[in-house]
Amino acid sequence: MIPKRTSLWCSACAALVLADAAAACDTPVCVVDPDTLALTQIITFDDQPASFGPGIHLDTVLDLNGARFGERFSGQSLSTTGTHDNVTGAALGPPLVLIAGDAGQNLALVHMGGAARTVLVGYGTAGFPKRDAQGEGAIAVQFDRDQPALAFDLRGGEGGIAQVQFLRRDGSSLGTLQLGPLGEDRFGFSRSDGASDIAGFVLTNFDDQGLALDNLRFGPPPDLG
Repeated sequence: MIPKRTSLWCSACAALVLADAAAACDTPVCVVDPDTLALTQIITFDDQPASFGPGIHLDTVLDLNGARFGERFSGQSLSTTGTHDNVTGAALGPPLVLIAGDAGQNLALVHMGGAARTVLVGYGTAGFPKRDAQGEGAIAVQFDRDQPALAFDLRGGEGGIAQVQFLRRDGSSLGTLQLGPLGEDRFGFSRSDGASDIAGFVLTNFDDQGLALDNLRFGPPPDLG
């Protein structure tokens, strides 16, 4: 994440930065270097109750500052590919409605690499606390405000792939991107035309060991002009 400029920054300047980051992209949402994005808000999960092993399971939507976390959006279809969740289709809306997974198949907060680091994992249909389910469930994120760009870290990849579907507030899909092969990775995403209409996304994966979400970054630069 690049430091905030000390000179005056206007909304038009922010739009130019995002447009430049996605200049070579021909899809509605582009994968970009996260260090090119001026994002002002971060959710690390480190201030949330967590544990080692299977983690602390959440059977309801997790509501944090600026974003909410669940399994998918109302209207989307949930199926499985092996032991991994597969979420498809546009969501119902407006408004976009975030929903949690079934009992034992939603989310968990897990200490990873030390008690100081907490990550968010989705639990697949095998159910909490089974190892075959940990990190193999879908994670859906809904922002309080529509975003032109965002970034996040993926932890624990073993060469698999992830898919990210981006949605507007009315439930329509902006498209799906495939990421991988995965290890310990940082990803940035930007609307190709600079529009602020990313209301949420759904993250699924097909990695043997599953994946965890960490350090969600969003929020355009403030208007200092």
